[in-house]
Amino acid sequence: MSVKVFETKEVQDLLKAASNVDAGNGNARFQQVVFRLLGDLFKAIDDLDITPDEVWAGINYLNKLGQDGEAALLAAGLGLEKYLDIRMDAEDKAVGLAGGTPRTIEGPLYVAGAPVRDGLSKIDINADADAGPLVIRGTVKGMDGKPVAGAVVECWHANSKGFYSHFDPTGAQSEFNLRGAVKTGADGKYEFRTLMPVGYGCPPHGATQQLLNGLGRHGNRPAHVHFFVTSDSHRKLTTQFNIEGDPLIWDDFAYATREELIPPVVEKTGGAALGLKADAYKDIEFNFTVTPLLQGKDNQLVYRLRASAEA
Repeated sequence: MSVKVFETKEVQDLLKAASNVDAGNGNARFQQVVFRLLGDLFKAIDDLDITPDEVWAGINYLNKLGQDGEAALLAAGLGLEKYLDIRMDAEDKAVGLAGGTPRTIEGPLYVAGAPVRDGLSKIDINADADAGPLVIRGTVKGMDGKPVAGAVVECWHANSKGFYSHFDPTGAQSEFNLRGAVKTGADGKYEFRTLMPVGYGCPPHGATQQLLNGLGRHGNRPAHVHFFVTSDSHRKLTTQFNIEGDPLIWDDFAYATREELIPPVVEKTGGAALGLKADAYKDIEFNFTVTPLLQGKDNQLVYRLRASAEA
């Protein structure tokens, strides 16, 4: 039988002292959050009778998580990033803001600094024998249905091995392979000429997969393409679409799939004239509807540590 000590004065005094919550100095918001999270942990140890061995196993796991640099990957895999999207969806509903392209998670593999092209960008810098050509195109529109000029559409995705440039453990890709940015003209149109991606799995010996193994879960994602869409007069959109037909679309370990984010894939010819690697290619039309600023501000901006490079 486990003992219960959380409600004792000794533990409550310890919690207050550790978080310095009543000191009157330090960062009050930080103290508030630490007080709550540390208190929740203390109470969980009490309620679940978590043993010292289990506590230290958890601490050792956090060390490995940091060493592997996978905290952001784990945040996606445990649904934390999806939960933040659910909250933002609810905030939009609360202020009566409906419509627009659905948001979904950013993931951990964005790299800032991709060159911005006008209207169109060919982003398959490195050859990939196992990937066929793909054109991704569409229009950025506002809630009024009119094209948005001057919007920047950023795109990034994996290669045929499931690796992203900059993070590729094989070192086979240039920094901005399969990454690009396009600025729309008066017609609001954008286009990326690229290669068909595949899904990826968590590093098999990494901390994220270690935890997922303990939960009896896989760590795989369907093939997908990420986007940021920014405009001075609209809120930033963070989204991605899945490649139609992928068997993992509704079994994504990162919970990013949304019904509206599975555009049809169309077979076309004429790729040679477009500078693609083959005449037959796949075409995905994906239009964005961006939403207006709220009282002149963008409440969708998320400040987080992101990788960057120079083209």
